[in-house]
Amino acid sequence: MLLAIDVGNTETVVGLYARDGEPSPNGHGASAAIASEGESARGLAFHWRLSTASSRTTDEYAVVITQLLDLEGLDLVGTVSGVAISSSVPEVTGQLRRMAARWLPAAHCVVLGPGTKSGMPIRYANPKEVGADRIANAVGAFDLYGGPCVVVDLGTATTFDAISSDGEYLGGAIAPGVAISLDALYTHAAALRAVELVEPRAVVGQSTEEAIQSGVLYGFAAQVDGMCERFELTLGESTIVLTGGLSSLIAPYTTATDYVEPWLTLHGLRLVYERNGGAA
Repeated sequence: MLLAIDVGNTETVVGLYARDGEPSPNGHGASAAIASEGESARGLAFHWRLSTASSRTTDEYAVVITQLLDLEGLDLVGTVSGVAISSSVPEVTGQLRRMAARWLPAAHCVVLGPGTKSGMPIRYANPKEVGADRIANAVGAFDLYGGPCVVVDLGTATTFDAISSDGEYLGGAIAPGVAISLDALYTHAAALRAVELVEPRAVVGQSTEEAIQSGVLYGFAAQVDGMCERFELTLGESTIVLTGGLSSLIAPYTTATDYVEPWLTLHGLRLVYERNGGAA
């Protein structure tokens, strides 16, 4: 099976994919997952979400992943035949690369980065500056929906990435994410406190808690809608795909969103793995 790992600045998502011809060890077909989690869940047998810790050692990462597999009754060495990694944290990239080399020496390992075949032309002034997760998102979105397409990743940062009708990565925009914005708000405004992010009774909040909820949910939704509208002035009518840990939270309050794909990065990472010699 393919172990796909996407390391973000705040969270790390780990997915285990059944390969072609392999039975899904969770006992049910991919169709059930696709129905509830979007097309990007295709073939995804298991998934886990961890906090990103750059201080973890190679062996600690091996222990964590072994324990995750053990919870599902799976053995690391006996189960994993391929590893695909995308990472926004260089320290973690190196640790995971060494983990795969030490504990999974027989597994084919692909680390998405400069020089890796993505199958997508990168129309950026310096292609090496584009984050691996943004490339994986673009590859996954174009595979699922074609182009033109705009991918909005709501994570630590909110990123907007444009893919042409010909399958080219054109560039995008980066803005502070929900968590960064809230941290700044609480840090610099002494009278404000952390609140649960649920829909307020009205857009005009009647309390500080409701005002923050309105500002975050409706404000970030408006940002998504406004930025996508501006992107479409350049791209033409486009498919809008939301992904990232906060996509399910913000998407219901947007008008531009066509699809929510929580596992889009892992899906793109799997495609890149296959394009770099990994068995499908």
